[in-house]
Amino acid sequence: SPCAFSTAAQQRSTGDECGPEDPSEEPKHPLSDCALEHKAIKLEEQVRDLTERYRKALADSENVRRRTQKFVEDAKLFGIQSFCRDLVEVADILEKTAESAAGHAEPSDPNPTLKKIYEGLSLIEAKLQSVFAKHGLHKMNPVGGRYDPYEHEIICHVPAEGVQPGTVALVTQDGYKLHGRTIRHALVGVAVEAQE
Repeated sequence: SPCAFSTAAQQRSTGDECGPEDPSEEPKHPLSDCALEHKAIKLEEQVRDLTERYRKALADSENVRRRTQKFVEDAKLFGIQSFCRDLVEVADILEKTAESAAGHAEPSDPNPTLKKIYEGLSLIEAKLQSVFAKHGLHKMNPVGGRYDPYEHEIICHVPAEGVQPGTVALVTQDGYKLHGRTIRHALVGVAVEAQE
């Protein structure tokens, strides 16, 4: 543009030029070497601080991601927990009914209907247990094992005859675990030493 040329021409004519062509006058630095050094150190500290904050933020976000992933996996595994609690009660009724039918279905009984009912109930019970196992639901069999408050609930004490005290001697209601987590405690009788 013509204005830029005229300004440059005016500077040359008046002697206001302070470029590198004029060796007599060096450009002035607004900050001294000490101040520049101090500013550089300050900037390095800020970079270190920001880098450390960035690393911490990355670590925090990774932890949040891992916790969220674990939460989602647990929700997938244990989302059916309350449904399983209700279903094991149905399994208890089915088991008791099958036991009752077995007690009444004698081989010499002329009524084959009761025998067929017992066989049908046994098949249903076996299928139900296989479906439970397929989905990670397992019945606990604590008889003969040590009492564990996370798996068992004591309802009575029995004399320790031939078994070690603290051992589960009888089970009145089966306990169940879903993927290793107890969803229903087994109701047990624990052996204790007889007091004299």
